Amino acid sequence: MPIHPLAGQPAPASVLIDVDTLLAAYENVPDPSVPEQRVSFGTSGHRGNPFALSFNAAHLHAIAQAVCDYRAAHGIDGPLYIGGDTHALSRPAYDSALEVLAANGVAVLASLDDEFVPTPALSLAIVMHNRGRSSGFADGIVITPSHNPPDNGGIKYNPTHGGPADTDVTRWIEQRANGYLQNKLAGVKRVPLAQARSAPTTRPFDFLSLYVTELEHAVDFDAIRAAGIKMGVDPLGGAGVHYWPRIAERYRLKLDVVNAAVDPRFAFLTLDWDGKIRMDPSSSYAMQRLIGMKDRYDVSFACDTDHDRHGVVAPSVGLMPSNHYLSILAYTLFTTRPQWPKEAALAKTVVSTALLDRIAAKLCRPLYEAPVGFKWFAQGLLDGKLGFACEESAGASVLRRDGGTWTTDKDGIVPALLSAELMARSGRDPGEMYRALTHELGEPHSHRVEGAANAAQRKALGALKASELKLDSLAGEKVIASLDRAPGNGAPIGGIRVSVPSGWFAARPSGTEDIYKIYGESFRDEAHLHALLSKAQRVVDAALRER
Repeated sequence: MPIHPLAGQPAPASVLIDVDTLLAAYENVPDPSVPEQRVSFGTSGHRGNPFALSFNAAHLHAIAQAVCDYRAAHGIDGPLYIGGDTHALSRPAYDSALEVLAANGVAVLASLDDEFVPTPALSLAIVMHNRGRSSGFADGIVITPSHNPPDNGGIKYNPTHGGPADTDVTRWIEQRANGYLQNKLAGVKRVPLAQARSAPTTRPFDFLSLYVTELEHAVDFDAIRAAGIKMGVDPLGGAGVHYWPRIAERYRLKLDVVNAAVDPRFAFLTLDWDGKIRMDPSSSYAMQRLIGMKDRYDVSFACDTDHDRHGVVAPSVGLMPSNHYLSILAYTLFTTRPQWPKEAALAKTVVSTALLDRIAAKLCRPLYEAPVGFKWFAQGLLDGKLGFACEESAGASVLRRDGGTWTTDKDGIVPALLSAELMARSGRDPGEMYRALTHELGEPHSHRVEGAANAAQRKALGALKASELKLDSLAGEKVIASLDRAPGNGAPIGGIRVSVPSGWFAARPSGTEDIYKIYGESFRDEAHLHALLSKAQRVVDAALRER
């Protein structure tokens, strides 16, 4: 896709949202007969825009009632934790959900003093509440569209394992919510907001203190402090903005918060590749400010709006590609966490780097590959079968240092801080560590290409079977595996992945745009990668034409 001429530049006034107009549009009523205006849970909740009538008060009321119905149908009678991020729509969406939860008599634990709540803080609260219980299990709701632009809103449901809900759960909630929309919210219980806030079932909960206090069980702060690592963090105006000063204070760290601003317009950010404001810590365009500070710190990092993704900036290389940092993080943790279960696997999505496969093999660790979506890792992190789980879009979680469960949802804060622990242990910055690792295990060259695909073609690609490709060779090498289901759990990957001895490609449809995406990786060179992707695009285009 073409790069916008203002990508990486400060946001001009012309692209900033009008917050009042956005909030007024939130009250508009969607038409459930229009597919785009119905509730639709993707890989991480329901997201949308009130101007497009895809994220409005009616959606939140319907979803919240559907969550109440799900809890009742499945015997979930413990508290429901709720929190939200700093998007403009998160506050009214939070209020809409609370009106319904209170009317249904749900015991709600809401953030103390209306503090913003990062996704990992809510996941941790659920995990710790449910530990050792046989009844009274808790679940939670996070109001966030993740790193999406400022005019977006989103809501995620985390069931009792504390991580993202799996497809069976989200399908249940989605269908129930759309039924309420279809019937003009008949059957949805609501009370006025003031009554909901003062209800005896609505109680405050200090997510921030719990998370910061427990953090030492995931990160070795003694090592960081002893090495004198100097760190910089940019919260990107997100939900963890008040967490970082508390972390620095409690653990006596040399940690500067380089920007503590909270602005629902996110006017302080540089524009992403397409000229939009997007709070993506893995984008070099959105991270220009922190990249420009790379030589001020031993290591610096940022998180997205709900702080479930990370980006690490090293003086030697600048912003590290997600797969590069995830690789050294996995390697180091598995070799420096002696209390982790010996059988705990390294988990990754099918489109994450194959360098992780080589790391698992070298360390004699099981490899668990799943489709895109962190929901596939939640149960494994909860029961300790997975030691490290990651996805290619800079999301990860790990076990506690003693091998216990940390969070079962993505955590951007812990991987960010672990970059300092890695440096304290090795004496090298993460970029230098990656160069050493690839010198031993091979250096992958990777890229992603996109192509046009209408709705019917995207649906066809998602249902494409590997056997339909009839592909024996790719980029001069014999095909050794063609997959349409993930090796780890047998679940459909929503596309196909083809592997050769020194590389692979995977093709998946976009869930939000009329395009498909092809991921490719070669352990040979850029020319081999280009040949691999070119052939992959021809193969996919041909397969779509035939269908």
